[in-house]
Amino acid sequence: MKLIKPFYIQNRFFYACIAIMILYVVSFLFPRLLNIVSFLLLGLIALTLLDTLLLFSAKKGILASRILPEKLSNGDQNPIQLEIENFYTFPIYTNIIDEIPEQFQVRDFNIERKLNATSSSKLEYQLRPVERGEYHFGKLNIYAKSVFGLVARRFTFNDNTMVPNYPSFIQLKKYDLMAFSNNLLQYGIKKVRRLGHTMEFEQIKDYVLGDDLRTINWKATAKRNALMVNQFQDEKSQPVYSVIDKGRVMKMPFNQLTLLDYAINASLVISNVALKKQDKAGIFTFSKRVENRVVAERRTSQMNLILEGLYNVNTDFFESDFGRLYADIKRNITHRSLILLYTNFETLDSLHRQLPYLKGIAKNHLLVVIFFENTELDKFIKAPAETIQQTYDKVIAEKFAFEKRLIVNELKKYGIYSILTTPENLTLDTINKYLEIKARGLL
Repeated sequence: MKLIKPFYIQNRFFYACIAIMILYVVSFLFPRLLNIVSFLLLGLIALTLLDTLLLFSAKKGILASRILPEKLSNGDQNPIQLEIENFYTFPIYTNIIDEIPEQFQVRDFNIERKLNATSSSKLEYQLRPVERGEYHFGKLNIYAKSVFGLVARRFTFNDNTMVPNYPSFIQLKKYDLMAFSNNLLQYGIKKVRRLGHTMEFEQIKDYVLGDDLRTINWKATAKRNALMVNQFQDEKSQPVYSVIDKGRVMKMPFNQLTLLDYAINASLVISNVALKKQDKAGIFTFSKRVENRVVAERRTSQMNLILEGLYNVNTDFFESDFGRLYADIKRNITHRSLILLYTNFETLDSLHRQLPYLKGIAKNHLLVVIFFENTELDKFIKAPAETIQQTYDKVIAEKFAFEKRLIVNELKKYGIYSILTTPENLTLDTINKYLEIKARGLL
């Protein structure tokens, strides 16, 4: 039974059988072909036995292993490596079928590769997960064939391996130097002129050409009998909270990722940037109630706490309770903080229902409301209208797009900052706004 399970007859064998059957039929018309066809049949049987003997004579044959990362990065390409070692003393032709997790819904995974005699080989393929959670890999199946290709021997490895899929930590490396780089134009971020001196005092130093004359310390200058200036640094240890709406409005999908996933990925990156800038980073989510709270701190383990806090966040399809959010912030966040609120408003009426709570939060904190452009709607608006119905639909779509801009103006009227962005540009625009706030000393 153990020998039968890994034994697989290949298509080439069946094609040869069909050809011999046709020749047998033809031999009824031409009897002289009968002996030749019988000889071909015996040859096919002999080659099949030889092929089987070659493949199953070796005990090891092929060894393989799947090398997985400790965790997958959501929305990014993750490398999966395969290491294969051939112990046969002749070249082997392989079909590699990896049973990848069901979330990808891939049913035609197949890699064909020739392995030289007694050699090892490394392969790599990419997976892009779009749902956070646990991903279970099945068996790694390798079907080995000789040069005859009549039968195959199956080898199986690495059965039932689980890898967790976390929010996009790969983006952390991409934007890691952003917090310190002065050449931000290469990232598509505008430079912001510093206004005034709202920075923390650092030290008194000798004046050098180019220093701002307004920073001259006249008392120190008189004592040293040389020009001395005050040097300032960015204010540090300011709380920065990423607040994520996980209500039904955040379930809208774009490029296979939901708005919630885009918000989670951006929150992870902005928290890392804030910590690099010596600020305190924290997160929490809300819908019917406030959950997944990580208090803003500046410690070495903070990013791990935030990553774990965002790992299993999912939408609950309820209407989000902004009143409870306002009450929770008023009760638990006593120091003035930067609140980055990730949500979505489709109409001006939906904003007006929540505006009293947003105004209440903005009284004690610097509130930035981050919501999304509907990129699918933009494509529809740009497409030419050919019928009356399409013209009507296009006018309605333009009305919804215009209301998004009205929402920005309405928030600005009450001193609430906002970011209207596409899901793809969410991370860049959020970092840009944070650096702008730091540069202007608004917090």
